[in-house]
Amino acid sequence: MATPDTLTSRDRFRPDIQGLRAFAVGAVLLYHAGVPFLPGGYVGVDVFFVISGFLITGHLLDQFARHGRIRFGEFYARRARRILPASFVVLVGTVLAALVWFPPLLMQEVWRGAVATALYVPNYLFAVDGTDYLADSAPSLFQHYWSLGVEEQFYLVWPALLALGWAVLRSRRALFAILVVVVVGSFVWCLVATGQSQSWAFFSLPTRAWELGVGGLVAFAVARGWRMRSPLAAAALGWAGLAVMTASAVWFSSSTVFPGPWALMPVLGTAAVILGGATPARFGPSGVLSMRGMLFVGEISYSLYLVHWPALTLPQIATPDELPLWVTLGIAAACVPAAWLLYRFVENPLRRSRVLARPRRALIGAAAGSLACLVVATGASAYADSRELSVEETVPATQIEQAPEGTDIVPENLEPSLREADESLPEIFDDGCNQGVSDTDTEGCVYGDPEAPRIVLFGDSHAAHWFPAVEAVAEEQGYAVEVHTKSSCPAASVPVMRDGVAYETCEPWRDDVISRLNEEKPALVLLVSYGATPVQPGVDDDVQTWAEGLGETLDALEAPTAVIADTPDQFEDPSTCLSVHLADAEVCGTPRSEALSGPSRDAEVVATAERGVPLIDVNDYLCDAGWCPPIIGNTLVYRDSHHLTAVFAAEMAEVLGERLAPVLADAGSGR
Repeated sequence: MATPDTLTSRDRFRPDIQGLRAFAVGAVLLYHAGVPFLPGGYVGVDVFFVISGFLITGHLLDQFARHGRIRFGEFYARRARRILPASFVVLVGTVLAALVWFPPLLMQEVWRGAVATALYVPNYLFAVDGTDYLADSAPSLFQHYWSLGVEEQFYLVWPALLALGWAVLRSRRALFAILVVVVVGSFVWCLVATGQSQSWAFFSLPTRAWELGVGGLVAFAVARGWRMRSPLAAAALGWAGLAVMTASAVWFSSSTVFPGPWALMPVLGTAAVILGGATPARFGPSGVLSMRGMLFVGEISYSLYLVHWPALTLPQIATPDELPLWVTLGIAAACVPAAWLLYRFVENPLRRSRVLARPRRALIGAAAGSLACLVVATGASAYADSRELSVEETVPATQIEQAPEGTDIVPENLEPSLREADESLPEIFDDGCNQGVSDTDTEGCVYGDPEAPRIVLFGDSHAAHWFPAVEAVAEEQGYAVEVHTKSSCPAASVPVMRDGVAYETCEPWRDDVISRLNEEKPALVLLVSYGATPVQPGVDDDVQTWAEGLGETLDALEAPTAVIADTPDQFEDPSTCLSVHLADAEVCGTPRSEALSGPSRDAEVVATAERGVPLIDVNDYLCDAGWCPPIIGNTLVYRDSHHLTAVFAAEMAEVLGERLAPVLADAGSGR
């Protein structure tokens, strides 16, 4: 994270703030290295936000005091010289490293992240993608730039807001009032957004601006000459703030609903340290924060923040197994000298460059740097797209049979190809029939003769991926197919999460669909649920919970029912793995004991057995006794880590038809 060097040009350098930078970057670095005693180390970014808000606001207030206005050209040029050179160097280096070590199929995601970063909006890319910063198992190489994006956007808005307020009101007190309104409004927005979409609350400027604003409030207080009367009280305030910051890093974890109200702890803790440090106090935390090592780390903190994430993430994504702690700690340690080199030869020289001293030159340089990053990223992506992702060999067409033998190469005649895998979707997605997260439509879609008896496909996206097979069976046996599927909303009545918060539209949609089906009385309802959908906090993710949830849905439906057992979970996208294992494709599969594990699978057996409901389990056609391969014959089985390709689902129609025939016969006879 970038912060100015001093509060104002007139105020003395505060080494305790440099120490706060060291605390912040150290917490983030150790958290990302996987140190177990800092599960909340991500709060280091919140510490950075407060520091940035404090120093930036102090700098702007100094401009008001000196010139009666803000010199925008000078301000933005200084920000560009401070932030962008090191940022661009790390961005380009990351793209080139990914081109060497990353699976080719991931280069499109690298390109997206690099482009968003070069255009200063990476935080919104991650918000739109619904990224879970605290739990994402396959993070972007540029995910750490989200906080830089927030700051860059804040720097665009905040000076203009202060300048407008000053031009209209000509009062520091009025400016302070504006800042209070911004902080309160942003904090309320943060609270509301955290309950609706944690990714937007986490990554967007409006929900994070209050943290920088709190630093701005402290800057106003310090600029007005605020001091605590008692040095002892100032020391106590500083130590209390440091204790709260430390407690946040130690007590918080990936399960903490964040930012929300919990973000107050690191934010107010940081504000307390800065406020306390404004009053000279012999026994305050400034002594610890000003130690030589802390000052050194604080000095290189921005460069260290930039280099640590790709240094830790690149080897983790490029290797199949999780890196042990001793390796990640070694990488983290190596980041310190790497950051010093970046600081010494890029960040510091260009920040003080005479060539870039003039605002126009600095801003032209910033635009040129962004353009260069776009060119490098696009070129790297184009090169990756040109690489062949198969061997020069074909294999026989797929024969669906039990205990399948996986194909050990990526053949030329693979269907779909690795690059087309994520587009191998059932037509119900193109038709808009699969409901999105916010959708609540229960009308459904009917395929086939609308007057024919209907087979209903009911559940989440795992129900949707069976559509090609179900449609083929229905057409052959004289039925129509009615689709009621909603992403991440299982047929089992289990309270689940989506985007880090309660999935509020799921249960009402499920209940309304059940009511509709009870009125329509279809010939058969097929229920499917993805068992790895996260459940809400306080709900046990166990067999009993899933069995009771599935049982509740089965009991509520009046039509004949059957359950299709959940398909294997590969946990990682096989296509990505296959793109670097073209001649040994089998290594990209998953042991059957892992792929078919989880409480929901046992729950399906329990709930259906208790009610005499057929359980259609075709997983013996996807796995042998010990392994679930990613390629069977010339067919790619999975379009991502746990969804079947539409091609493979269609090829399973005959098997599914054999299993459904007696179920449909029983349903037709009135059972």
